[in-house]
Amino acid sequence: MLNELVFIGLGLQDELGISLRGVEEAKSCDHLFAELYTNLMPGLSLENLQRTLAKQIRVLTRKEVEERAEGLILSKAKTGKVGFLVPGDPMVATTHVDLRLRAHKAGIQTRIIHAASVGSAVAGVTGLQSYKFGRTVTIPATHEGEFPESIYMAIKSNMESGLHTLILVEIDLEHKRHITIPQALNRLLAFAQRRPDRMVTPETLVVGAARLESPNMTLKAGTAKEIAQTDFGEPPYTLIIPGRLHFMEAEALQAFCGADRELVDQTP
Repeated sequence: MLNELVFIGLGLQDELGISLRGVEEAKSCDHLFAELYTNLMPGLSLENLQRTLAKQIRVLTRKEVEERAEGLILSKAKTGKVGFLVPGDPMVATTHVDLRLRAHKAGIQTRIIHAASVGSAVAGVTGLQSYKFGRTVTIPATHEGEFPESIYMAIKSNMESGLHTLILVEIDLEHKRHITIPQALNRLLAFAQRRPDRMVTPETLVVGAARLESPNMTLKAGTAKEIAQTDFGEPPYTLIIPGRLHFMEAEALQAFCGADRELVDQTP
């Protein structure tokens, strides 16, 4: 089809995460672009992906996507079919929504080929119920400046409503920097200690996850103090502060994440 931009999800771990539909769509494109800055895919081989798709892929920087999309991507989509490959599930990152809106305003048809995302995957591997997650927050990769109060307030609001909080631990791929789960958690605990409500304490139940879907994925549930002393290996990382637990969720945290029974039983 002429005049089309197709967003194609790559999944979480490597080039095998793309769906069969995604492969077929990508093969039929006149041009293929990719961004690899919104999330880390530890096992991704661009060479293998290009071999599977039988096409060359141009990897774009954040600046190229956000500031030069009209000339690089949309100009080609006006006269042909363009595929835009993204880590995880398309439209989770706001930069993808912005690009789709710009394509729409330019009269370009858009479609989305979905894939696994951290939001759905982390609920699945931990056994927590996906519909019980509240607002998601991100702890920045940099240590500079004060810990954002908005992160704490979102966690507090979720906890007061009995909802789970998904905390993304940011990776700045373009500047090659990240923080670990212990560093992120210690920043949160240090901020919470100064708050009169003390919603998050060293005894709060926390789940840490690293490298979802990979062969060496790591999951661990414990107190915030315990998780802050655990080495989760290489990124990407995710944290969860569980809210009110259903009995099946409590059992799943014990079975799949090594949580102590007493700890999950004490979670309100």
